[in-house]
Amino acid sequence: MAPRLNLFDWWSRDTPKGTPVIVKMENPNFSIVEINGLTDAFKPVNKSRLKNAKQVRWVLYLKANRAVGFVAWLLGTIKKRMLLRQGVDNASEKLGKGKLMLRIIKAFLATLLVILAFEMVAYLKGWHYFEKPNLYILHSYEIQGLFHVVYVGWLEFRTRYIAPFVLSLSTICLVLFIVQSLDRLILCLGCLYIKLNKIKPRIDGGSFDLDDLEGALYDYPMVLVQIPMCNEREVYELSISAACQLDWPKERILIQVLDDSNDESIQWLIKNEVSKWSQNGINIIYRHRLDRTGYKAGNLKSAMSCDYVKDYEFVAIFDADFQPTPDFLKHTVPHFKDNPELGLVQARWAFVNKDENLLTRLQNINLCFHFEVEQQVNGVFLNFFGFNGTAGVWRIKALEESGGWLERTTVEDMDIAVRAHLNGWKFIYLNDVKVLCEIPESFEAYRKQQHRWHSGPMQLFRLCLPAIIKSKISIWKKLNLIFLFFLLRKLVLPFYSFTLFCIVLPLTMFIPEAELPMWVICYVPVLMTFLNILPAPKSIPFIAPYLLFENTKSVTKFNAMVSGLFQLGSSYEWIVTKKAGRSTEFDLLADADEDEGAMIQPQIIKEQKLIKPVKKINKIYRKELALAFLLLTASVRSLLSAHGLHFYFLLFQGVTFLLVGLDLIGEQVS
Repeated sequence: MAPRLNLFDWWSRDTPKGTPVIVKMENPNFSIVEINGLTDAFKPVNKSRLKNAKQVRWVLYLKANRAVGFVAWLLGTIKKRMLLRQGVDNASEKLGKGKLMLRIIKAFLATLLVILAFEMVAYLKGWHYFEKPNLYILHSYEIQGLFHVVYVGWLEFRTRYIAPFVLSLSTICLVLFIVQSLDRLILCLGCLYIKLNKIKPRIDGGSFDLDDLEGALYDYPMVLVQIPMCNEREVYELSISAACQLDWPKERILIQVLDDSNDESIQWLIKNEVSKWSQNGINIIYRHRLDRTGYKAGNLKSAMSCDYVKDYEFVAIFDADFQPTPDFLKHTVPHFKDNPELGLVQARWAFVNKDENLLTRLQNINLCFHFEVEQQVNGVFLNFFGFNGTAGVWRIKALEESGGWLERTTVEDMDIAVRAHLNGWKFIYLNDVKVLCEIPESFEAYRKQQHRWHSGPMQLFRLCLPAIIKSKISIWKKLNLIFLFFLLRKLVLPFYSFTLFCIVLPLTMFIPEAELPMWVICYVPVLMTFLNILPAPKSIPFIAPYLLFENTKSVTKFNAMVSGLFQLGSSYEWIVTKKAGRSTEFDLLADADEDEGAMIQPQIIKEQKLIKPVKKINKIYRKELALAFLLLTASVRSLLSAHGLHFYFLLFQGVTFLLVGLDLIGEQVS
């Protein structure tokens, strides 16, 4: 195991963990410190022990040796991975048409580097014309050679042709930036209003009491639980086990395990798990499709076509990595009582691995804002939000009247939510009901997930726009769907984020005539980032990496948005997100704390033989690193133009993101 240096673990590790350790030194002149437990290491130490200079020097030697070892490992890794290209699996090799975006960024970066070198030479020669906002016309006697003529020609071309274009583009981005910031601010104010007034969805018809089943069993509606999965070797046991332990009368619940796996070994594992619970008296069945047409939507559609589904009133959906608590149905299904217009009850996600690495911490910030602010505000004030695809309960009648599951996009959850909203069904979001799940721990899985999440909505917008316009809902609801739900939050956000912060901002460093105001570069982005991070207060120390990471990931989001809007080849690509199989937060330490002498059952050994060892590969994502380097070179150019504040801000931006990239890469080194 290669040594790793994580600068952010101190925030998430409140309680020391480990086994009792005894540290002894052979030299009798040294002190002997014995630690018998977790708390002994943090008890006050006798100050007389600290007076031993030899001991202090020895500790310093050990720390220095450790630091030198880490630096040597880091330099060796960079040499092998980036220079010698050993063991590098470049993600761009699998992107197909996505390589076009990489080529554009590389060409843009190379052009700006040439301009930077050109400007540096001119600056060293004392030609400081670029510091003036207006073009300075030189006289013939001031020309100092061919290079000077080329430089003056470049200044004239830049002022007359490039600067007006950049100014127009920056103006458009500024308008979109202000609108999106106002929308984000209104959402935060709405969330604050909900918190201050303690607004929560209430159960009008009363809850269920499982202790009083005699003569009242018919009061419990029939609930169908669906668990769609595909090659989910790591998490199938967790989801099936959690669903089988739901606190609901056995006669009133049926669990469907909907398996799309193409790996026979995984199919047998899931079948055995279903058989085990079935023998324990649980109503559970296993369904497998030979053809994975339509992906998850096709899987759910196939399951809803079964004849016995007509006997059920509600359907609860859980993805393979979701682990509902036993009282989940008791907190969600009662909201449907005496509320015939209610079509969906959505619960919140809770993440078992949010502190696993820097990538999961940054994802947790975005998702906490999504659930705490966006979903809650839209649920309270509009009775509508996008279904999250899992951890929700649908009224089957609402699904059927809205057209059922359709296979036309990769965001079937958003599709059915929009169609149900157009048919007049209302939604409820329960922020207090949480379901454990995982978020991607690797950069590759996260990138593929984000591609699907940003290309699918644009597909759906093209398909459902005529239906929205022709629907009988109010004008306000139509405007909310078209301009807020789709255009502003799904199209405008990735467009202006990519264009403003990744194109216009670096260009302004090379083109002083198109300078952006400081409130756009610094003040408003920091304020919006601070608002985004408030629902996850423990993530405040990561505000700077989060700001940089969001800006650079806008490349992937913008690329996905364009592919979905124009129906490019990768827009209908569905790749199952890789999971690690975390059941609780304590499982994060399971690999390190396993007993070496533990007895292993024969069945477990048999299952492990079916698992092929997968070698972890250090993957380098050149698009993100190239963009970070672009911001860094832009900051150097800003220093030449005597804008010191711009320089320090962007220099910090580039250096910090490079550190973020190294941390993300380090998480995948075996």
